[in-house]
Amino acid sequence: MRIHTAEFLQSAGRADQFPVGGRPEVAFAGRSNVGKSSLINRLLGRRALARISSTPGRTRTINFYAVNDAFLFVDLPGYGYAKVSRAVQEGWWAVVEAYLTDRIPLRGVVHLTDARHPPTEQDRELQEFLAAVRVPCIHVLTKGDKVPPGLRTAALRAAREALGPVSPAAIVFSAETGEGAAELWRAIEAVLAAPPRRLAAAWRGRGRPESD
Repeated sequence: MRIHTAEFLQSAGRADQFPVGGRPEVAFAGRSNVGKSSLINRLLGRRALARISSTPGRTRTINFYAVNDAFLFVDLPGYGYAKVSRAVQEGWWAVVEAYLTDRIPLRGVVHLTDARHPPTEQDRELQEFLAAVRVPCIHVLTKGDKVPPGLRTAALRAAREALGPVSPAAIVFSAETGEGAAELWRAIEAVLAAPPRRLAAAWRGRGRPESD
């Protein structure tokens, strides 16, 4: 994918603030500090388009980025940060659930987990939720440069065992070295080319990735 333009479009704290226009969207989801912003910046060839914070749980809105004036990247708030209050967690999930459940331009979700650790129960719950609302998922193991080559097979096996049948084959990615970027772009291009999703039956309120 050749990136000609990439720019921040807007943030949304409520469903009525989501952008209009119908351009296809790919969202990025994962636990706090899993490396979503670094991955987005690497894919788009920008150093600081998506803001990177050293404080987990800082992102509280859904952030939209326009790419090549053709499609949107969507950075979802991270989940699983225990020091954030339950009220804040519930508020985050309400807007994310509305987006994942009802957003017609959404073509797929890139689900990030840390290659150094097995996915958590929250990660498994998110993948089950995506399957229930019929959103295609691309699973990415981030921080691949921190896992020695000899341990890659074990990391991939641990991810598969933790997530079970809801998990697609994972792509090992490194924002530092660019490993996996070409493979991930191919997967993203495939979901962008897919027809608009068919919304699933009402799911709202039936489940969410719980906090630690």
